Amino acid sequence: MTTSSTSPKTGTASEATPTTGRGWFFGLGDQWNSLPRPQQWAWLVPVVVLIYALPLLNPPLLTTEPGTNFPLALFDVARFALIAIGLNVVVGQAGLLDLGYVGFFAIGSYVAALLTSPDSVLWHIPYLWTLPLAMAVTMVFGLILGAPTLRLRGDYLAIVTLGFGEIVRLLATIVEPLKGQVGFQSVGHPPGTNSEGNAIFAVSNGTPWYWLCVTITIIVLFLVGNLERSRVGRAWVAIREDEDAAEIMGVATIRFKLWAFVIGAAIGGLSGALFAGQIGFVNNQKFDVPTSVLFLAAVVLGGSGNKVGVILGAFVVSYIPNRFVELAAYKYLIFGVALIVLMIFRPQGLLGARQRLLAYGRQAYLRIVGKPEQLSSDSSLKGEGDRIS
Repeated sequence: MTTSSTSPKTGTASEATPTTGRGWFFGLGDQWNSLPRPQQWAWLVPVVVLIYALPLLNPPLLTTEPGTNFPLALFDVARFALIAIGLNVVVGQAGLLDLGYVGFFAIGSYVAALLTSPDSVLWHIPYLWTLPLAMAVTMVFGLILGAPTLRLRGDYLAIVTLGFGEIVRLLATIVEPLKGQVGFQSVGHPPGTNSEGNAIFAVSNGTPWYWLCVTITIIVLFLVGNLERSRVGRAWVAIREDEDAAEIMGVATIRFKLWAFVIGAAIGGLSGALFAGQIGFVNNQKFDVPTSVLFLAAVVLGGSGNKVGVILGAFVVSYIPNRFVELAAYKYLIFGVALIVLMIFRPQGLLGARQRLLAYGRQAYLRIVGKPEQLSSDSSLKGEGDRIS
């Protein structure tokens, strides 16, 4: 948000004065958004290659302590990033406070376990087929939960979602086929063996799991980014900023909130199925309230509404306990204090989402501040409405 003043001598608009901070990266986001799309892809390709190569490079600055497997720690970061992207659709884009997101994560895990583990009495299918099935099942549960409850707002919705997460965990405890604390062992994994006849996607081999999770995360980022720039994304922003005003202007708020809830649930179920396959064991002890709060902390810490920000938050929340093992026992205390400090000094998160007009925003800004001469030369004018904030 900027303000412009008029010079009493010239009567022309002077330089715009920011009323909010430029952020820690001093306009790096503006420079990125000013680049044409081909140049953005040219920068992104080597970054993606580097991300894929991390478990092979094992850089000294990022590697974990000897007692922690670095590729598995990277898979945990990728899993948290996928979860944060899904939760960001609900919390960051649509503005719905969801404290029970771990419930969808648990449902996806149990779908993979029930359909692949030898301990299950159900008909078994190949593991990769459980990924879309986990998404479909969690979408149904998201619809069942969201349809009657999304008329609630704020704290009331938070309490309902918190109850949903606890209900899922309790059902896993008391429903006998779900095996409670005993759980399911030998959950399935993708096919493939190496030259020695061992499974490529073994529980102890984090590298292929990391590559699979990163690939899925990139696909999800692409789809979610297209959604944000569509009519659905604009409706989510309107609902997040002022639901009453959005409804008065003709936005079908309940329908679009339900869309956000269902899409977020699908991504949560997908991440749960990946987690179940990698760890190879699922029981009711992995889906408690603190885990759900940790998911939400990744979104808030990184920057609610910013996809890159929530990935950064997921990296911090997942990587720090694995990098500094002696601090793992205090991770809830550390992240709790970090969130308090962040809310005081930087409530938008590490990389908060900057509000901008969805179309022709740069042109309007330059006309307001009195710099029409830049309209023809500024490369950021082309396709500004299509840029990803």
